[in-house]
Amino acid sequence: MITASAFSGKRYFVLGLARSGMAVVETLLASGAAVTAWDRRESPREELAGRVEFADPLAVDLLGMDGIVLSPGVPLNTHPIVERAREAGVPLIGDIELFAMARPELPPHKVIGITGTNGKSTTTALVRHLLEQAGVPARMGGNIGLPILAEEPLAEGGAYVLELSSYQIDLTRSLACEAAALTNITPDHLDRYDGFEAYAASKARLFAMQGAGQFAVFGCADPATCVVQQAEAQRRGAERAICADLEGLRDHQADWPSLQGPHNLQNAAIAAALVLELGMGRDQLLAGLASFRGLPHRMERLGEFDGVLYVNDSKATNPASTAPALAAFPPDPERRVHWICGGLPKADDLDECAPAFGNIACAYTIGEAGPRFASILEGQMPVERCEMLSEAVRRANEASRPGDVVLFSPACASFDQFRDYETRGECFRRLVAGITGQPGADCPVPMAGTAS
Repeated sequence: MITASAFSGKRYFVLGLARSGMAVVETLLASGAAVTAWDRRESPREELAGRVEFADPLAVDLLGMDGIVLSPGVPLNTHPIVERAREAGVPLIGDIELFAMARPELPPHKVIGITGTNGKSTTTALVRHLLEQAGVPARMGGNIGLPILAEEPLAEGGAYVLELSSYQIDLTRSLACEAAALTNITPDHLDRYDGFEAYAASKARLFAMQGAGQFAVFGCADPATCVVQQAEAQRRGAERAICADLEGLRDHQADWPSLQGPHNLQNAAIAAALVLELGMGRDQLLAGLASFRGLPHRMERLGEFDGVLYVNDSKATNPASTAPALAAFPPDPERRVHWICGGLPKADDLDECAPAFGNIACAYTIGEAGPRFASILEGQMPVERCEMLSEAVRRANEASRPGDVVLFSPACASFDQFRDYETRGECFRRLVAGITGQPGADCPVPMAGTAS
């Protein structure tokens, strides 16, 4: 784990003991800090019994605390801890801020920060892959993989690659990344912000924390991202705040089996700018792009069975994320797309997906959003109302023919029937395995009624 003498002798309150919260506690204790913590679940409290104090965050005396470390899941716009912290004069921070505070004590390194509404996970994993393929030690963390504080420190010359959600950025004050990226900004998580502009401003804070000489790259395909890029270019010079160069890589995309589609060209161009900034050569870059295998549940090619390609895109939890998945399969009479969509809706429409509706042979709607999605899509394409994922997979398999694609890209959150998008994607994988005669075909009964 990462530790720092900067925390020694200090007092922190940690609210939320999921993966990142537990990593925070272990780092602080190993660094010599005193920790008071709380989580409404009994299991993490039992795990830490005798090592930390436990107290209700709304009753404990916060005066004199050096920081209140929040889980990113704690809503800053509604939770009463925010007002209590303000009254006590104690900063609200997250695990990324603790990492930033520990950086001066780590061996010399670089930090790459990547944010955006969609594409940030793929871009983060791709940057880590490119660095490792070029022989640069790299750690991946933040909103993906292990919490960064739980990782072992890198040797001198390494790079920490952080996927950063807006929630994590909100709790960070001093992370000055040597290189940073913004993939895009589209409406999402608006229940946590006072409108879209506030959400976009949260993303922009990652770049405001950088110095004027540090590097940033932007996917300049949407107006909100362009606004941030232009502001940063004015502050630090256009050559230090650039738009990703898609045209410089377009002719090579056919060589990247796991990076197909217009959205992945942008992801690759952003990743390329970041690693080139860190000194990678172009030949190393192109070789790394070709060998990247992609992320589970993100345009994950499960394989071709009887000539039908099955693609697991369970990580597409909103229409803006599904739109590029549909666009990855342009109209082709020899490759029809059978689209399985639905779940817990984040939006009332599918407008962002509409430009790719001509690619779809049939839509199979499921979950809470199923009836609404079906009413939107009927008249524009054949629609099968299925309700459950298992029924949708069965019907899509029966209707498909060699050359077709069965694409599971829900455009919705998973919480109406599944614990998270990973569980939902694993269920799809098992259902496909069962239909195609592969091992491991059992799929758990969906968790209907699970709270968001």
